[in-house]
Amino acid sequence: MTFATGYNANFAINKVKIVYKTYTRSGNPEDPLFIFAHGAGADSNSLFMNDMAKRIAALGVFVIRFDFPYMEKRREDGKKRPPDRAPKLIDDWNAVIADLNRPCVIGGKSMGGRIASMVAMSEYHSNLIKGCACLGYPFHPPGKPDKQRTEHLMAIHKPILIVQGTRDTMGTDSDVVSYGLDSEIAFAWLEDGNHDLKPRKASGYTHEQHLQAAAEAIAEFVKERFTPLKS
Repeated sequence: MTFATGYNANFAINKVKIVYKTYTRSGNPEDPLFIFAHGAGADSNSLFMNDMAKRIAALGVFVIRFDFPYMEKRREDGKKRPPDRAPKLIDDWNAVIADLNRPCVIGGKSMGGRIASMVAMSEYHSNLIKGCACLGYPFHPPGKPDKQRTEHLMAIHKPILIVQGTRDTMGTDSDVVSYGLDSEIAFAWLEDGNHDLKPRKASGYTHEQHLQAAAEAIAEFVKERFTPLKS
């Protein structure tokens, strides 16, 4: 189900631009909220995003998806564009959180999760963001392990879960263990999974098993963030 809202953006003297954002939701609105962002190449209604959102929602989490501005433009005119620069993506994430205006866990697939983790570690909306869950975190570009995207993960102040295939070309298990990341980051490693969590036949695992395990890990993480601490 989709719905749209309008929020103020690009504030200037005597000028306010109203941006209308379309969201796709899965699950019960009364359940804990997970805002789920897409990766660099496919939009929020790709097969992967649709499937994962439904799996997570079936486990008692309300999932809302949205498209970044460059992907919205692609949908309008059909022209492929590279992702916007990180500052613009961060601004869009912040606008979405403010627009929905309720406690949430934020996260996403690949780039969407990376940007969400940067937002979660910033000072904005700290009262609303309860944590961050990433699927296939892009620790580095494929084939370039020295170009790490991890500076903000060295010392975290919000809970983070990263669900990662052990042979992900953007960060294998052997790569990541050497990065010196904050030990409080929770990892769910999926044996032999690639960037889309898909294992090879010889591994003895199936893609279905890994997708469901990922959904279960995220749903558990989200619901734990909304569970009152025992006195």
